[in-house]
Amino acid sequence: MKNYHYKTILWNFIISELVIVITGILIQIQCSKLPNYNEIKTIVMTIIIAAMCMLGLISMLMAYFTYKKWIKPMSRMLKSGNPYEKLDYLQTDNKDFDNAINEIKENLRIADNQKIQTDTILKYMTDGVIAFDTSGNVSYINPAAIRLLEIKDNQKTFNQIFEKYKDINMEKIIFLENLASSEKKIENNQGSMNLFFVPFKDESQKTTGLMVVIQDITEHVKLDNMRKDFVANVSHELKTPLTSIKGFAETLLDNEDAEESQKRHWVEVIYDNATRMKKIVDDLLYISKYDRKDNITKPIDFDLGTLAKKCCEKFEIEVKRKKQNLECYVTSDVPPVHADYDGIERVIINIISNSVKYTKEGGTISVYVGYVHTDAYVKVKDNGIGIPKSDLDKIFERFYRVDKARSREMGGTGLGLSIAKEVIEKNDGSIDIKSDVGKGTEVVLRIPVMKQ
Repeated sequence: MKNYHYKTILWNFIISELVIVITGILIQIQCSKLPNYNEIKTIVMTIIIAAMCMLGLISMLMAYFTYKKWIKPMSRMLKSGNPYEKLDYLQTDNKDFDNAINEIKENLRIADNQKIQTDTILKYMTDGVIAFDTSGNVSYINPAAIRLLEIKDNQKTFNQIFEKYKDINMEKIIFLENLASSEKKIENNQGSMNLFFVPFKDESQKTTGLMVVIQDITEHVKLDNMRKDFVANVSHELKTPLTSIKGFAETLLDNEDAEESQKRHWVEVIYDNATRMKKIVDDLLYISKYDRKDNITKPIDFDLGTLAKKCCEKFEIEVKRKKQNLECYVTSDVPPVHADYDGIERVIINIISNSVKYTKEGGTISVYVGYVHTDAYVKVKDNGIGIPKSDLDKIFERFYRVDKARSREMGGTGLGLSIAKEVIEKNDGSIDIKSDVGKGTEVVLRIPVMKQ
C-alpha cells in the first residue's frame, strides 16, 4: 500500500510538471512576436519555476500527511491479528469519524462473538451440517456430519461425499425440484440417516449454495420396527387361541348329538384358550400401565425376605407334583426395601414359575434373599434345561420365546420377562440372567433398600 501511494503521488507530480512546462512553452510561442518578448519570457519562466517548486512542495506535503494519517494506520490495521482491534490505529482528530470507527468496532465485536457461538453450536450439535458453494465444494462441515456420513479426508466435494448414495444429485436438488427443501433417507454403517437439502438464496432469489442437515434416525427406525413387530406378535398370539375357540365352538354347534364326554372336552379346550387369551390381555394391560405410568401402586416399605417366602408357598402343590425341591434362604440382616409391592411380587412369582416349568422332575430350585451395598437382592437358581447363549440378549423382548412351541404348551405368553424388566427398572432396580444349556439358570433381582 505504501509503495502504491508513493507511486501515485510521483506520477501526479510528473504529469503536473509536464503540464506546467508545456503551458509555459505554448505561452512563449504565442508571445514570441510581441515587441517586449524578452521581458515576457523572463516573467513566464519565473512563474513556471515558481509553480514547479510550489507543486513539488505541495506533493511532498501530501505524501507526508496522507502517509502519516492514512497509509501507516491502514498498514498496521492489515497486519493486526484481531479484526476489530485493527481499527484502533484509525483514530483521528475528527470526532464524527472516530464515532463511526468505534461503531464499526462494536459491530465487528458482536459479529465475532456471534460467529464463535455459532461455530460452537455447530461443532457440538448431534445433527450433521455441511455447506456447499454452487460448484459443490465444501465451505463448512461439522464433526457430526463427518461421523454420520463416514466422510474421509480426501472427500471435499458434494459428488465425492454422496457418490455412493443413489438419487442424490446437487443440480437436481437446486434447479429441478423447485422446493424450499428436499428430504432423502439413507443407510450406512452408522445406521439410518435423514438428509435435508436446503439451497442458499441471495436477495434476488439466486441460488448461492446448498446446506445439508444430517439427522440420525437409527433409534426412531428401531422403535418403529419394534412397534410393527409388537403389533404383529400380538395379532399372532391372539389369533391362535381365537382360532381354536371358534373351531371348537363350531364343532360343538354342529354336533349337538355328540356324547357328553366329547362335548365336555370341546368346552374345556374353549375354556383353556379363553383363559390363555385373558392372560395375554392382562399382561398387555399391565405393560401398558407401566408404559404410561398410570395407576401404578405407590412404593411402600416392606420386607423382601417375607415376600419371597410367600411367593414360594404358592408353588407348593406344583412342586410336589413334579417331585422338585424348592427352598428359600433369607439372611437375617436384609433391610426393608422401598418399592411397588404388587409389582415386585408379580416379578418374583414369574421368575419362580419359569424355574418350576423348565426344571425337570426331581430338580432343585433355590431362592436366596440377601443384601449387598445399598441393594437387597433375590436370586433364583435352578438346574433346569437352561437358555442358549444366543438367546440371552433377546429374552426380555416382548413375545420372545426360546422354544415357542414348548412355551405355549406350558401356558407362557412371552411377556413375563418383559414385564419383570419393566417393573424392576421402574423401581430403580436391575435384573440379570446367567444360564447354560443343560445346567440351569440363575436370575438375580436387585432392589434399592429403604433410605434411612
